[in-house]
Amino acid sequence: MSSATTNEILPRHADLVEERLVRWYFYAALAYLAISMTGGILMALQLIHWNPLNGIEWLSAGRWRMIHTNAVAYGFIANAFLGVLHWSVPRLTLQRVLSQKLSYFIFIAWQAVVLCTAAGIIFGPTLQAQDWVASLTDQLHLPMGLGAQGVEWGETPFWIDPVALLGLALVAANFLTPIARSKGSMYVTLWYFMAAFIWTFLTYAMGNFLPEYSLTGTSAGAVGGLFIHDLVGLFVTPLGWGTMYYIVPIILEKPIWSQGLSLVGFWGLAFFYPLQGIHHFLYTPIPMFLQYGAIISTIAVEFVVATVIINFMGTLWGDGRKVVTNLPVRWFYTGMIFYFITCFQCALQVTLTFQKLIHFTDWVVGHAHLVMFGVFSMWIFGMMTYLFPILLNKPWYSRRLCEWHFWLSAAGVFIMFLDLGLAGVFQGYYWSSLQPWDVSVTGSQPFWITRMFAGLMIAGGFLCFLWNLLRTARGRSTDSPTAVSAPA
Repeated sequence: MSSATTNEILPRHADLVEERLVRWYFYAALAYLAISMTGGILMALQLIHWNPLNGIEWLSAGRWRMIHTNAVAYGFIANAFLGVLHWSVPRLTLQRVLSQKLSYFIFIAWQAVVLCTAAGIIFGPTLQAQDWVASLTDQLHLPMGLGAQGVEWGETPFWIDPVALLGLALVAANFLTPIARSKGSMYVTLWYFMAAFIWTFLTYAMGNFLPEYSLTGTSAGAVGGLFIHDLVGLFVTPLGWGTMYYIVPIILEKPIWSQGLSLVGFWGLAFFYPLQGIHHFLYTPIPMFLQYGAIISTIAVEFVVATVIINFMGTLWGDGRKVVTNLPVRWFYTGMIFYFITCFQCALQVTLTFQKLIHFTDWVVGHAHLVMFGVFSMWIFGMMTYLFPILLNKPWYSRRLCEWHFWLSAAGVFIMFLDLGLAGVFQGYYWSSLQPWDVSVTGSQPFWITRMFAGLMIAGGFLCFLWNLLRTARGRSTDSPTAVSAPA
């Protein structure tokens, strides 16, 4: 078959991808990240008694802590990856999504879900509303706890959960259809994406319904731990690694180093990650064989992650200079290194010996920030740095602002990680020495002040990115703009 005939049969990428929708998802993701960072800064100021808005109930630390986490998970990360899915799945399958109208409906509906969740958290149920819900619960013989949810990362109002679950089902149908229609061998990216669609639906249903309406006591705690951890490992991780397997070879203009290692990483994630969640509840009444199983599987994941890192390092071999010259590649590989550090740290901190020292301390907070911002946000910003010049059909306004964004973000999150890890060690020793609680709070103040300035570094880098994006979209440039990435 001639090349001309082949080009007539294969659809153009521009006909497959709804680029406007990709931009909308990215813009929404950035808006939610701004909200989340605001909540994080308010929390940091509250701990060191510098909060200028102290005393305002709607801006209280308890509410904005939940805004901080939910806006990151369901606002920033979910929207960003939905945008990437709309870009990559049609290109990988050479098929359109099931319905463009459905895609726009999902976009609007998902923003409504996230905003209603935020409103429910900020304003909360009044006493009168709680009485009404309790009365309705008794009349309809519904499970108790229908009016509010006390599940970490699952604080969404009870009436949002069925809507969110329906939205996840529609997302799966919209993207699984073109994957099912595709012909030929399936690239590993699609393996990760298909698993994410199934795992995310099941994880959300498990974490938001079982602990509330079916399980109690240690059983609810065990499932809650699984939900917290599986949100990272079965929702964000497969979407992140899947996108990396798609974009990195394109930028480096070479195939992935080993298809076999990529499948080892996928099946290792599928087998070991769902078993880890109990490690959040070591030294609890949960049966010890489950705790031991979680410890072993957590350590095993470090080896699984090592195979993925080796695969990407092998792909980069011979092109190491691109980490310096190509900003998207730098974002991606920095996130990979942070991922390896995160999993190595996790393999240490889940041991029973280590848990005696750092459980409930700021060590865990530093760990969470490294994985959620140091890994997944790094990858997302790498994707946005690569895709925005293509989506806007304009080079970046300023390479210097792109550099500031990277270095402030990378340095800020790494300083925060080190600072909170050290704070956790000090707090653990304060508590184990049985000193009064106030002693640990006073001793944590220098670390919390450092954490606040590290957070301001991250926020400063984000502002550089927003300003750069605004000037790029407007097409204004005082000097010759430099494209950070060019269409491959």
